[in-house]
Amino acid sequence: MKVQDYYQTLGVSKDADAKAIKKAYRKLARQYHPDVNPGDKSAEERFKSINEAYEVLGDPEKRKKYDQFGAQWQQYERAGGRPEDFNWSQWATQPGGRGQSYTRTVSPEEFAQMFGGSSGSGGFSDFFETLFGGMGQQRASGFGFNDVSGRPSYQPRARQGRDTEHTVQITLEEAFQGTTRTLQWENGRTIQAKIPRGVDTGSRIRLSGQGESGQAGGQSGDLYLIVEVLPHAVYQREGDDLQMEVPVDLYTAVLGGQVEVRTIDKSVNLTIPPETANDKLFRLGGLGMPKLRQPDKRGDLYVTVKVTLPQNLTAKEKELFGELRTLRA
Repeated sequence: MKVQDYYQTLGVSKDADAKAIKKAYRKLARQYHPDVNPGDKSAEERFKSINEAYEVLGDPEKRKKYDQFGAQWQQYERAGGRPEDFNWSQWATQPGGRGQSYTRTVSPEEFAQMFGGSSGSGGFSDFFETLFGGMGQQRASGFGFNDVSGRPSYQPRARQGRDTEHTVQITLEEAFQGTTRTLQWENGRTIQAKIPRGVDTGSRIRLSGQGESGQAGGQSGDLYLIVEVLPHAVYQREGDDLQMEVPVDLYTAVLGGQVEVRTIDKSVNLTIPPETANDKLFRLGGLGMPKLRQPDKRGDLYVTVKVTLPQNLTAKEKELFGELRTLRA
């Protein structure tokens, strides 16, 4: 079993405070995250080591136990590496009645049982699982003792799976109507994820129990879908409101009339008053996006008029515009 130097893994000193340890962890986690280094196995292993180190040093109780273990392990190394010479006095204890306890030196066979080649079930190293796997049930000793044989027994701590995130891209129309996505994992497992009406970029959808599997009987974590709504060719979104531009010919802008406006779900007629200027803004209430928490209610649609000038005028049309200019002079 390889003893892990968690301080060296995070690049901090042994007297580093919790703030410094957390800062170092975040920096390294960002650097070696699998999403930043796709397909890089060495970065993936480094990322696992970083997480394991922070799991210990970021927890005051685990850190204290780890520091105490380090001093005892040096005694073992000075003894020539023989397991039977390692001092287990503070690790292998058992109640001896009336509040007392006894200690003993473990045999090579028992040492092998404690420090066997199994990595446990947490995805961390043998070293981590050996020291901290049983803390959930027996924090004082770290190892339990069988009532019949007195031999040490290792009981891995139930560990809840981590929460995971997955980005989902959808169109604006899908955000308006609501949609579903089929998610498939490498092991072939699939789930149907329902995306409700009114979601926006940055919306988080929680799928309970669909994250990382728990270990040693622990609950699975949750999966969070992070929504990204793709840009639209016609509409710009601002919260629950939509904005769009509508071309209006010069004659309708001057004389008034109606133009057809295609909203996100239907067509409506917009009345243009006479002498409507370019960039005039109209609000069509209740024709925007559905509200996420109140899907039966909607935001507004804001329509900006873009007056278009006539092209390829005939001689007669130019003459009429000339007369109009004379009248307006």
